[in-house]
Amino acid sequence: MSTDTVSSALFVLKELWEFIEIMPDTVPISSRSELIARITTKSAVIGVYGLGYTGLPLALRFSESGYRVIGFDVNSEKVALLNRGESYIKLIHPDQIKAAKSGGFTVTCDYEKTNDVDVIILCLPTPLTADNEPDLSYVLCALDSLKPHLRISQLLSLESTTFPGTTDEIVKNYLVGLGMDIGENFFLCYSPEREDPGNQSYSTHSIPKICSGTTAACLEVATELYKSAIEQVIPVSSTQTAEMVKLIENVQRAVNVALINEIKMLSDKIGVDIYEAVEAAATKPFGFTPYFPGPGIGGHCIPIDPLYLSWKSRQLDIPMRLIDAAHEINSEMPKWVVDKLISALLTEGKLLCDADVLILGVSYKKNIDDVRESPALEIISTLLELGANVSFSDPFNESIKVQNPRACTLVSQDVCSEYVRKQDAIVLVTDHDDFDYDLLIEHSSLIIDSRGKLSRHHNNVVRA
Repeated sequence: MSTDTVSSALFVLKELWEFIEIMPDTVPISSRSELIARITTKSAVIGVYGLGYTGLPLALRFSESGYRVIGFDVNSEKVALLNRGESYIKLIHPDQIKAAKSGGFTVTCDYEKTNDVDVIILCLPTPLTADNEPDLSYVLCALDSLKPHLRISQLLSLESTTFPGTTDEIVKNYLVGLGMDIGENFFLCYSPEREDPGNQSYSTHSIPKICSGTTAACLEVATELYKSAIEQVIPVSSTQTAEMVKLIENVQRAVNVALINEIKMLSDKIGVDIYEAVEAAATKPFGFTPYFPGPGIGGHCIPIDPLYLSWKSRQLDIPMRLIDAAHEINSEMPKWVVDKLISALLTEGKLLCDADVLILGVSYKKNIDDVRESPALEIISTLLELGANVSFSDPFNESIKVQNPRACTLVSQDVCSEYVRKQDAIVLVTDHDDFDYDLLIEHSSLIIDSRGKLSRHHNNVVRA
């Protein structure tokens, strides 16, 4: 190699080194760019806080997408199960947990691990108080626990259902109080969960994801995060809009179910089969969406979300009369089922007190193990209070705790022909596919059907 070639090479290296030396000053890397780069390269660490029916599927989805995921939960038993590769949600197979663990998924109760996390996703309960007011204690407690471990270049995403204004008015102000510059060195978004447990057509990755940010930069970061794991991301203009989206979805269902429940009570009085009527109406190819009556609305969202909106409306002195009426109607349905049972027993010359009553299904919807807000719990409680001998059978729930009128635990019973024949009545509350309905029809003296599962033409079936 000639001396001139060597000199030229050394000159190029000198110039390159000088450029590299000045580059950090002339081309600074922003917190936003840094975080987006970590997200797009899958080097970001995702923290999911609250590993219930929303958080656990989401954590597994991010793990499947190639991220290292840390799950956080205050329930040490859940943490231990997951770390052993076991699942406490029947719709999630242990193999999914083990696959995630092989990809680096870990679970802990220790919030100090937040130091390692780039993305904080809160999937925490937002229940109602005894006065039907929003209870944000789980979210606020989590923020207090997170406080010592927050740092710049993190994204915090709230997924819990809440009233419009929560993210900006409560969470943002909390973070600003800690010195965070939202949209500059720390990012905040709201992206409501849309899980539908038991739905075979949609899963976490295929359900379109509503996404919002408190600033344009926050929205950009959040969109990059969710589109890396979810098939479709729908950005909206503000966190208040995203919060309202979730409420609208569930209020719409609650109101329509209440409408059909109210019509059901009228149909019962005049001898019309409401299920037949709805199914016939559903043949209209436009302008009609079928909703079916039932024993009451359960689940974490649908009974609660309308009350969040109703509470917010009262703060602004704008009454939500339709929402309040829907809540009242749906809340009456468990009592309606009990009244139908009492009436049917009297027809057979029996009294509810000391009657043997088997409840079929205690989940709030079929083919899942979730009993949150299930109308079955209120029905069972009422029957116990009225003196009935109550048992239940549910292939998805081994036991349930009943709080009223006396605290007790009931264990699921195996349903066989002999056990069915011993019952004075069977009340079908949740129509799981695993039940042997032919056996029930053949051997039971009385079935109260609150789901329209069985033909009303059977002599031992009473629609409720």
